[in-house]
Amino acid sequence: MKKILFLLALLLLPLGVAEAQKIALVDMEYILKKDPSYAVMNRQIEDLSKKWQAEVAGYEKKAEQAYQSYQSEAALLSAQQKKQREESIVALEKQAYELKRKYFGPEGELFKKRTSLITPIQDEIYNAVKDISDQRGYSLVIDRSSNAAGIIYGSPKVDISNEVLQKLGYSYQ
Repeated sequence: MKKILFLLALLLLPLGVAEAQKIALVDMEYILKKDPSYAVMNRQIEDLSKKWQAEVAGYEKKAEQAYQSYQSEAALLSAQQKKQREESIVALEKQAYELKRKYFGPEGELFKKRTSLITPIQDEIYNAVKDISDQRGYSLVIDRSSNAAGIIYGSPKVDISNEVLQKLGYSYQ
């Protein structure tokens, strides 16, 4: 009987601990949409992306034009001239590929630029969330906009997104 009561007490103990934790939700997408510096950052990234895409497209166009020229003149070229033209076409295509990878690859310039611009914004939001959490005694704040969290429902009562916006000095209406 004592063992059963002891086991029952052990099973119920975590329920009391979990109840004491305060949890809040925050919607990072909502906050970022209200942050004017995030909109400026997105415009900068978009402009840079268009500029680099035009540069890559220029190399791709040169390669396409060289290939079309080669095809129309191939019958008149010697074997040596054909080889040289093919090599120059391959070199242009390689330049376009390398440039695309440099700008848009997983560790490319666009990724680095986006990271350098978003980090200060994220840090500011993180500090505001941390301040509110410390003031209110939240032990856990979950991003409700994140797909990884798997939140099916979150009560608006525990959503502190508007408080974060207010702390950052932005309007939330």
